[in-house]
Amino acid sequence: MAFSLKQIRYFVAAADTGQVSQAAVDLNVSQSAVTAAIKQLEADLQTRLFDRHSNGVTLSYQGHRFLQHARNILSAVDEAARASQDARSDVAGSLLLGVTYTVAGYFLPSPLNRFQRSFPGVEVALREAPRSEIEQALIAGDLDLAVVLTSNLENVEHLVSETLIRSRRHLWLPLDHPLLHAERITLKEVAAEPYIMLTVDEAAHTAQRYWELTPHRPRVTFRTSSVEAVRSMVAGGMGVTVLSDMVYRPWSLEGQRIETRGLEDHVPSMDVGIAWRRGARLPPAARAFLDYMSRTFNGAGSRVGD
Repeated sequence: MAFSLKQIRYFVAAADTGQVSQAAVDLNVSQSAVTAAIKQLEADLQTRLFDRHSNGVTLSYQGHRFLQHARNILSAVDEAARASQDARSDVAGSLLLGVTYTVAGYFLPSPLNRFQRSFPGVEVALREAPRSEIEQALIAGDLDLAVVLTSNLENVEHLVSETLIRSRRHLWLPLDHPLLHAERITLKEVAAEPYIMLTVDEAAHTAQRYWELTPHRPRVTFRTSSVEAVRSMVAGGMGVTVLSDMVYRPWSLEGQRIETRGLEDHVPSMDVGIAWRRGARLPPAARAFLDYMSRTFNGAGSRVGD
């Protein structure tokens, strides 16, 4: 089996944007180049990575499994490319890093581990807290940086942020749900189903924002702060939900399958990135972490407030 880094990069870009055309724009290449690279990657892997729809693409079960491996491949290559430079680095000191619950559980561990291997002289002190507390701590100077859901930031006049990844939201369904066979699914159809609402990290508030753009409302039958509870209930046929690809796993703890489908309505992505106080003079350890994460994730979004 052989595949190229270009194929991996094109695959990750399409997975992040949900549209081959937008991936091509972000990569500054032709749409046909992205399409050809993904088709060749699927041929090399002998598996289907995407389900194609009229409004874009969504990851297949195999695609979801491959995505994290693909991110790890790109990160490892980037780390190797700058290994000699980082090995000579004498950056040392402490980094006070805030993190929210979802970021701590589903995003940060892998890149943080690689950063600490590259910068053994940096001591990282982690603090998990709700987003509002982290914003106040950044503004007060009690934290150097924070890895948070940048799509939820409020104190934008006092903070600078850089988005690292954009995780699209999809409808989660049990294996035998009738909507799996629908040609198109809108929030109107979702509103007719029992809905399991995740509440952690302001998920319910975020959902309310995009539901309020429609005349429909979810028929919430249960609210929970546990992603695993949502997973088990959806897989068990107790309801459906709309959540991001970052927290998606194809199986519940009981071993039941969970499927995903795209929605016709516009549902915003869940954006993860780094935030810091506007005008702050970041210490060397914080600057090293910011630069490392920016390079690793190629600045998936624009820097806001700089």
